[in-house]
Amino acid sequence: MPQNYIEYKFTVVPKDPWEEILFAALQELPFESFESNENSLMAYVPEALHYDNFLKTISLFENTAVSISFEKKTIEPINWNAKWESEFQPIEIGEDCVVRADFHPAQGKPYELIINPKMSFGTGHHQTTWMMTKALFELDEMPSVVLDMGTGTGVLAVYAAKLGAKEVLAIDIEEWSAENARENVERNGCSNIECLWGDIDLVKGRNFGLIIANINKNILKQHMEVYSNALETNGTLLLSGFFVTDVDEVTNYCEAYKLKQTKVFTKDEWACIQLIKAK
Repeated sequence: MPQNYIEYKFTVVPKDPWEEILFAALQELPFESFESNENSLMAYVPEALHYDNFLKTISLFENTAVSISFEKKTIEPINWNAKWESEFQPIEIGEDCVVRADFHPAQGKPYELIINPKMSFGTGHHQTTWMMTKALFELDEMPSVVLDMGTGTGVLAVYAAKLGAKEVLAIDIEEWSAENARENVERNGCSNIECLWGDIDLVKGRNFGLIIANINKNILKQHMEVYSNALETNGTLLLSGFFVTDVDEVTNYCEAYKLKQTKVFTKDEWACIQLIKAK
């Protein structure tokens, strides 16, 4: 079943530079997503991972140079279909790709990704999905075998297939996301994509020329050894789900697994990095 989330709304005074410092501190907790607004910082954590005195490890609250207040509330699962149909407009990613729903008319682009999200993440509207899609398009060559870990709607798996991947494995830990991905794969006529419900254990023993992972920074780090083992020599790893301020940390962490950063994408406060597995 879809899970509830706890929403935190932080107000930081003065905002600069303290909001970015709070960003970094919150990343050490199991928050899954963030949104920075003009006057507040929103953070979301699964209710199952929340506990009493959740923020007690953040020493920044004791710093007299900054005032940090917050409100929190429980957020029930959103019906993304209903929300999207009332608000969604097709989104262009570069000149050649557009993400749209099946109720939108064709946009006349070389690559049209037809995605209905239900309760899954990944439409191209979020900065991380937008950057990952751009990174896929800019690859010199699309590898034959691709892994999309944390596939959500399946949008990145679909795009990889349309760009020439022969075999794509799309995995999500949430059952309804895996099912939603299967539906979107069918909408796009991509018979070479396998969508599985499960965790990182499904990757072990397989090999890929490209691995895509748009997930929380801490989860990425937990998975890194498996990614490295599954990635072919000279294979490409695309990572997102973290902030610009995290790029050095993630890059340095990857180096221990023979993964060398070759490119960085940024959009607003979010980042995406491209890495190559060394010999």
